[in-house]
Amino acid sequence: MGRMRGVHERPAGLTYQPELIEPDEERSLLTALAAFDFREVRMHGRIARRTVRQFGFDYDYGSYQLTAAEALPVALHGVRERCAALAGVPATALTQALVTRYPPGSVIGWHRDAPTFGPTVVGLSLGSACLLRFQQGTGDDRKVYEVELAPRSAYVLAGAARARWQHSIPPVPDLRHSITFRQLRHP
Repeated sequence: MGRMRGVHERPAGLTYQPELIEPDEERSLLTALAAFDFREVRMHGRIARRTVRQFGFDYDYGSYQLTAAEALPVALHGVRERCAALAGVPATALTQALVTRYPPGSVIGWHRDAPTFGPTVVGLSLGSACLLRFQQGTGDDRKVYEVELAPRSAYVLAGAARARWQHSIPPVPDLRHSITFRQLRHP
């Protein structure tokens, strides 16, 4: 954690679970994801290196609007159940799924998930490991934290980790996929 300056503090509401799924389940999921039609992400007029596929609802990064999307594929139902159990919410409450493909060198800058999404966000990390960084405040009041997301691990952002801390992912070393399940604020 020496790379980030500030007071190191774990965000309240952050849960990390290594090995949420088994290696053979990861291989199966990665095979299923390889068949998805990933789409570019355009933010602030720029095309990101990562590509995405959304289910349940599409979130437009430019207009910040949600529209109905294709239902969650059967191949992702089991992992949604496990992620929901980790978060302590019913699987049916996780109505939006974002599958992201990160080629080597891809990043996500500092952000909070859009306010359109509800109080719980659950992510599953597949393929390459990466760092998930957190920050809150500025200057002498800046608090920071980072956790390595190992392959097959999951995390939950709830409470302050979801509402008050920003998070980012620095460049990934190798191909990585994530599956992020989110609630809607107003279903």
